[in-house]
Amino acid sequence: MNSAFLTSLIGDRPLIFAFVVVGVLTWLCYAFSKNITKGRIHGSAVAIIIGLALAYIGGATTGGKKGIADIPMFAGFALMGGAMLRDFCIVSTAYGVKLEELKKAGLAGVLSLVIGTALAFVVGVAVAYAFGYRDTASLTTIGAGAVTFIVGPVTGTAIGASSTVIALSVAAGVVKSIAVMIMTPFLAKPFGLTNPAAAMVYGGLMGTTSGTAAGLAATDARLVPYGALTATFYTGFGCLVCPSIGFIIMKAIFG
Repeated sequence: MNSAFLTSLIGDRPLIFAFVVVGVLTWLCYAFSKNITKGRIHGSAVAIIIGLALAYIGGATTGGKKGIADIPMFAGFALMGGAMLRDFCIVSTAYGVKLEELKKAGLAGVLSLVIGTALAFVVGVAVAYAFGYRDTASLTTIGAGAVTFIVGPVTGTAIGASSTVIALSVAAGVVKSIAVMIMTPFLAKPFGLTNPAAAMVYGGLMGTTSGTAAGLAATDARLVPYGALTATFYTGFGCLVCPSIGFIIMKAIFG
């Protein structure tokens, strides 16, 4: 098989090639997690770190803005990593939830969403302020990024933040996601993560669907749909309140 044929084969099927690459990388990352870290660091966390490294290499090599997708051979990653497939994964995960278990979360589940969103936003704003940011748009955007790496760019785009600040908000959310992935197995016992109701409250407090899902998978795979469900609501709730209520509060405080 010559290189021209291989290039032609991949070029005509970029999305399929992207799935193949991700599948191989995922298998390697989970093998690394199982055999090297003995499950202490979940395979998803390893995969995200490698993904970020590849995105940086792709962007640095091509000078583009889509990471590894700027390399023609890996163009399929632009679609695979887009909003359509991301939202499909989130919705399909939520379909694993049983309604009778969802009701058990009750008021605690709702309060966890409010408290978790507000706490993450305040911490993000405090860190941004400590690093010298004073304008309302930047503080709000970075605070929203601490909620999740999806809420950050949504908020930044809505209130007119700079691209640099939006990128920082994404970075803040990614760091949080990885931290939740790694820390969840260690926090499971003291936090009482042994049942669906507790997982839903935890998902509401932590947010970050990917981090919560991966962390719970390393703890007890049966809890993943419940934690992911409230974490998904957390993302939607953050997208609603951060560009609106959050921005208004920041405007009142910082002018």
